[in-house]
Amino acid sequence: MTTTTAPAAPQRTMQGLAIAAESVNPKAFFALTRRKTLQEKTFTYNGQSQDVVELRKSDILAGIDIEFVGNLVTAKGAGTVGTTGRWPYDLIKAVKVSANGQSNLINVSGAKLKVRDLMKNSDLSDRGITQTVNGVNVSAGTLAGSSESWGVGSQTANIADGNYNVDLQWHVPISEDETDLVGAIFLATSTSDITVTLEYSSQADLFSLGAPATATLTGTFKVSTTKFSVPVGPNGQIVVPDLSTFHSLIQSRYTALQTGENEIRLVGQGANKSLLRMYYQLWNGATPAPVPMTRTAFGPQSWRFGNNETPEVYNDGSYLRKHMERSYNSDIGAVFGFGCHDFAEENVFRDVVDMGTTSELRLVTTLQNGFVLTNPALEYVTEVVFLAGTAA
Repeated sequence: MTTTTAPAAPQRTMQGLAIAAESVNPKAFFALTRRKTLQEKTFTYNGQSQDVVELRKSDILAGIDIEFVGNLVTAKGAGTVGTTGRWPYDLIKAVKVSANGQSNLINVSGAKLKVRDLMKNSDLSDRGITQTVNGVNVSAGTLAGSSESWGVGSQTANIADGNYNVDLQWHVPISEDETDLVGAIFLATSTSDITVTLEYSSQADLFSLGAPATATLTGTFKVSTTKFSVPVGPNGQIVVPDLSTFHSLIQSRYTALQTGENEIRLVGQGANKSLLRMYYQLWNGATPAPVPMTRTAFGPQSWRFGNNETPEVYNDGSYLRKHMERSYNSDIGAVFGFGCHDFAEENVFRDVVDMGTTSELRLVTTLQNGFVLTNPALEYVTEVVFLAGTAA
């Protein structure tokens, strides 16, 4: 008697991990999975340059939440204490995430994470939440949550001696969307790998001190994650959604700026990549600070590809700022000077930009002729989803 063995189910490779093809069943996964919020690590901050956070190898990772709770102690003596435009959210100079053989998935500063959260989730709002910026009470466009505390204002001079409570939070979007889990990371095997590095700004980046003044920030960082369980289907195999893509946020810096039109070629272009949004800040001044998105500083704002294809042009900075406020329920161009070209705001499948067919993508920012440039730098972020195996 001859016995036959059913052929093994073919395998699919997703995010560098081999998974049986019959295990990929998004409909069954979403019917069976359970969302989890897990506390991953708590550690002390005392002015160190960085920390590396090891996440548990379990489930499917959708997002990371970072919280800082601490105290800022200022003592000016005969000197002065002030804050820069990096305070408070760029306390985190960079969050860097590498996973399952893909390096540099996330590499952005804290402020860029805060504004992305507002852009993605228009039900969030910073309206009516008063913070001090440049000595003035501001209640729109600060990126702040009502549960947060800056301790002291941003770009604020002559801060009095005191012990100020600081309570800040950031969300790191591992998946582009926590509903469909596009870009979520599979961590449920011993071969899974993820590294999260928190780099911190130096004291000089955050504070302006006139000797012999001091500003001492201490506290505790808490890192938690949103994960989804990996269920087992009726055939005894695990069930997973389609995890064939990664989601990436990469920050870059461009300094060769001049008045008039500036074309900045976006880094990391290539096939199998889709651009969801690109957003940016202009830093300028003897002590660089973000420049508000107004027509005084900014002329036409646009993006371009190919030889000279320019699909979108906003008349000036004020016009772009108004458009963004309508879209995001936040005046993100007012205080920290963000501008954004958003292709995922209304209909991601219709508007997303294919980086393989729209070659030579450039961000185009025009600076008004009367605007004085001093130590200028444009910091911009590209948000992309791409197939696993594609170079970041």
